[in-house]
Amino acid sequence: MTTVNPASTLINQLNQSNSSLASSSPALGSGLPGVTNTSAAAMQNNFMTLLITQLQNQNPMNPMDSSQMTAQLAQISTVSGISQLNQTLTALNTSLSGSQSMAAATGLIGHNVLVPGNTLQLTSGSPATAGVSLPQAVSNLTVTIKNSAGTVLNTLDLGAQPAGVVPITWNGLNKSGVQVPSGTYQIVASATQGGASVTATPLSSGKVNSVTMGSQGASLDLGTLGSFNLSSVAYIQ
Repeated sequence: MTTVNPASTLINQLNQSNSSLASSSPALGSGLPGVTNTSAAAMQNNFMTLLITQLQNQNPMNPMDSSQMTAQLAQISTVSGISQLNQTLTALNTSLSGSQSMAAATGLIGHNVLVPGNTLQLTSGSPATAGVSLPQAVSNLTVTIKNSAGTVLNTLDLGAQPAGVVPITWNGLNKSGVQVPSGTYQIVASATQGGASVTATPLSSGKVNSVTMGSQGASLDLGTLGSFNLSSVAYIQ
């Protein structure tokens, strides 16, 4: 008569999973009554189900002795300990990731960063900064600056640029060389490579005033630009 070692079955199931103790493979002890697909929390219950089934189906002429049962109980204790250790390590990893994210975010306070956006803030006496994100190298990059009415004030021909973030600085002069007043302006970026159009994503510049931690991770307060997740930062100025 064939018997099943429940502890060994659970240990084999544990070794088949790299990410967690839960498995998408067939149920432990498939074909035995009362055993279904498991999660980590149900493994001990399934062990008892398998053990009872083993006892019920053991060869009466050669029953399992107490040393076998003791060995299997020791094995399932090991499996349970590994499960609890994995849960603890997962919690520690989550906590560590959050702490590292918060530390990186707080280090940006007082710095200007580039985030997705199409506005450019000009302050009298200071040049305005912005940026463009390019997915590939381009033969020509052009940035057009407009006022709130949509009137083109100036066009910056930046020529060939590599892939990545291209910082932009505008001195506040229109195409006639006249200084425009302080305020918020719009930027439109266009790029080509070999005559073909390439997507150019404009980036707005904002100063990090404060950092908060939420369910989505660290959030940066960029004043009038609003709040942005740390992962939205494309460039640190």
